[in-house]
Amino acid sequence: MKKCLVPVGLFVLALSAAQAQKLTGAGATFPYPIYSKWFSEYAAAHPGVEVNYQSIGSGGGIRQVTAGLVDFGASDMPMTDEALGSSKIKLIHIPTVLGAVVPVFNVPGVSEVKFSGDVLADIYLGKISTWNDARIAKDNPGVKLPDQKIIVVHRSDGSGTSFILTDYLSKVSQEWANGPGKGASPSWPVGVGGKGNEGVAGLVRQLPGAIGYVELIYALQNKITFGDVKNAAGNWEKASIEGVTQAAASISKMPADYRISITNAPGKDSYPISSFTYMLIPLKSADAAKGKVIKDMLSWIVKSGEGEVSALSYAPLPTNVAEKVLQTVYSLQ
Repeated sequence: MKKCLVPVGLFVLALSAAQAQKLTGAGATFPYPIYSKWFSEYAAAHPGVEVNYQSIGSGGGIRQVTAGLVDFGASDMPMTDEALGSSKIKLIHIPTVLGAVVPVFNVPGVSEVKFSGDVLADIYLGKISTWNDARIAKDNPGVKLPDQKIIVVHRSDGSGTSFILTDYLSKVSQEWANGPGKGASPSWPVGVGGKGNEGVAGLVRQLPGAIGYVELIYALQNKITFGDVKNAAGNWEKASIEGVTQAAASISKMPADYRISITNAPGKDSYPISSFTYMLIPLKSADAAKGKVIKDMLSWIVKSGEGEVSALSYAPLPTNVAEKVLQTVYSLQ
């Protein structure tokens, strides 16, 4: 009986074709720089795999993944019980990294401004409208603040970055909590809108007197000045990986579903506008082959990708959280 010999090259090609998958994802702009790096590296190491991620904002990502239009979503804000319950696809939150939202500003001749939480809230409420306002001056002794109108810039799209900021403002300002409140698309009392972190960063750079908020990496990449923020312990903190890590360390017990807020966290060195960001993953993929690749990609991110995040000014998952996330990933179907 003749043996049927299959050339090794053809076998490899067949195997690669079987594993070749095009994954689509959409959502948060907050983690876009690190996601772009991860997806590119993962695809390069896994021939035939392509990951197409659209940075459209957390709100858009939630809408697309719950409707089954993409293979995974991404959001900086945890989905509500109501949103999870009404989703067409049963989803789980997978925390990927931690980051910081920073107040960026463009005040000619001024390179440093400190912001307390109540002052930031009142700027966004429109109650503080000039840079030389007495309350800003009080926090910034010795800084020559101009009599210049403050131009408030906020996100125009449904945004997890907006959620993080407004979650923080709701904790430090009762008026904000009782007014606009926390959300991806709050009813902004004043200001102009920019789409994505990129849009907000661009407007702040173009408009003298502007203040906005972006993820730390966008401020650094665009060389936009950003201010210190007073934390819950009363200390002024410049956003840093260390400060975000300290905020994460305040968690005594991570919830089983990972939905948690760490804004205004206790700790003398905690940066107060810190947050986890999440991938929204189907508990059971409609396409088993895609589900297998997603599972493998997530485990690669936790085991290998986390080591690259600091270079892009994100904080890696705490070790205990990373171990818990891995177990969750292994349980996916």
